[in-house]
Amino acid sequence: MFETVFWGSAGAALYHHFVYPALLQRLGQRPTAAAPEVDTGFAPSVTIIVAAYQEERFIGDKVRNLLALAYPRERLQVRIVCDGCTDRTADVARAAIAAGALDGLDIAIIEHPHNRGKVAVLNEAIAASAGDLVLLSDASAEMEPDHLLRMVVHFADPRVAVAGGRYVLGVPGSEGERAYWAYQTEIKRCEAAVGAPMGLHGAGYLFRRALWRPLPADTINDDFILPMQIVAGGYRGIYNSGVPVFERERTRPTQEFGRRVRISAGNMQQALRLLGLAHPARPGLAFVFVSGKFLRAFMPFLLLAALASSVALGAAGNEFFAAAALLQVAGYGVAATVMATRAAPWPRPLRWGAYLVEGHWAGLIGASRYLLGLERRPWQRAASFSRGREDFVPRSIRIAKRALDLAVASLVFVLFAITFPLIGLAIRLDSKGPLFYRQLRVGEATPRFTRLFHMIKYRTMRVDAEARSGAMWATENDPRVTRVGRILRKTRLDELPQCLNVLAGDMSIVGPRPERPSFFKTLETAIPFYAERTFGIRPGISGLAQVNQGYDTSIEDVRSKVLHDHAYAMRLTTPLGWMKADLSIMFRTAWVMIAGRGQ
Repeated sequence: MFETVFWGSAGAALYHHFVYPALLQRLGQRPTAAAPEVDTGFAPSVTIIVAAYQEERFIGDKVRNLLALAYPRERLQVRIVCDGCTDRTADVARAAIAAGALDGLDIAIIEHPHNRGKVAVLNEAIAASAGDLVLLSDASAEMEPDHLLRMVVHFADPRVAVAGGRYVLGVPGSEGERAYWAYQTEIKRCEAAVGAPMGLHGAGYLFRRALWRPLPADTINDDFILPMQIVAGGYRGIYNSGVPVFERERTRPTQEFGRRVRISAGNMQQALRLLGLAHPARPGLAFVFVSGKFLRAFMPFLLLAALASSVALGAAGNEFFAAAALLQVAGYGVAATVMATRAAPWPRPLRWGAYLVEGHWAGLIGASRYLLGLERRPWQRAASFSRGREDFVPRSIRIAKRALDLAVASLVFVLFAITFPLIGLAIRLDSKGPLFYRQLRVGEATPRFTRLFHMIKYRTMRVDAEARSGAMWATENDPRVTRVGRILRKTRLDELPQCLNVLAGDMSIVGPRPERPSFFKTLETAIPFYAERTFGIRPGISGLAQVNQGYDTSIEDVRSKVLHDHAYAMRLTTPLGWMKADLSIMFRTAWVMIAGRGQ
């Protein structure tokens, strides 16, 4: 079984990364029709929609760029939609409009008082649009003056329903990002030649208004789902690599990773929702979808399966698989080193490899978040994910602690991967209900807000455990706990899924226990300095309090745990103190699991 898993997952990875691009490159070289010449007599009405959130830096230039488009003004409608912006986006846009030459252009700013999310804004704006075609464009994207004239000509063919241009990064955030987008540009050109471009970048693309249908409210990658659900209906998608759209915002490495996690969650969503693209009636489209986007969504899990199966086979004495496991670990180790020392002068191949590995790392987090129902936040600018906080914990310790969290969570996933199907089967056979239990918890506190997140655990209680009693603390020999649940709690295996919370940045391996909001107010009133225990510190899977005490059964248990939490926080002021505390707690936690001292 392990050999089948290894060869299947490794084969799929090799096909996706090497065989498919080579096949696509060869098939993409077949002669195709040249882009049609600009026809000034063909001018369908066009509505341009710019959905904006906190775009004060870019919106003025965006308005000026739109006013410079060489397209008949009487056939053009422009809508700038501010989705609960709290900066000066709307004011800057109005000033740019007032200073421009409108010449009868129908341009308006629509302000929503609250941030409802990009999908809700797009659905409403598209439904109200008057154009035959709709152009969606980001506020930070810039188009050449003849952009519309060169793109609308494709729609003279009634079979064409969506069309987009070439995405061009103004200033790449990294060498890996530059190489990635150069590669993606060529892949998209070849995909379009074989079947259809797999998605069109939100910087700017057009579609027929009559074929649009509202997006589901939870849509993540709207620039894939929207055009591709139209293509799935039997229409053609066009990728015109000769018409550039320029991205003027540069991403920083921390922003870039968060964006890739979000996109990866969307990749999993679109792979599951648009299986119609794999219909054999359109073999070219099915080929590029399954070989590209579909496999891409599942690739992190395939790579993890290849590693786990080779480790298991190597541990059983198979020298070939032991070597395969070592090669994988070494490769990931080199990639991690390059990622951790981005400023070092690493050779380009190593930078490209590290960027690829980092992408799959983001893919694992993003896809897992989607499958577990954690990807629910509204759209935001990447920069807005930075969280204001005071430097209670020195920056060096914060970075090192996060790096240790990622390393340990990844290692735990690999080591315990073999137990996942066994635990899942045991839970299913023991009691009815889902495998996982998601519960809202209170996370890290900052000077501006306190985060809430959904903590994930294996389900250890009956599904109706609190149906009558409501939220309550655990008790000794708790009758709500199932038979398998007792074993999982004693060994702490029920907490393994929380590694996903660690990877997502909601939790740390070591930290204060995350409390339920329903208990929080009572505890804050009853226990001095209770709320301060998570100020600037992520809650942990384990912690000084957890290894010294069991599950909470009363306020008095919590009161003594708060002392442990504050004592732990005091150890985060020096690197040596932090390292000794975290490693000590991790080893003690491992002993609790081995000795079965949980409750």
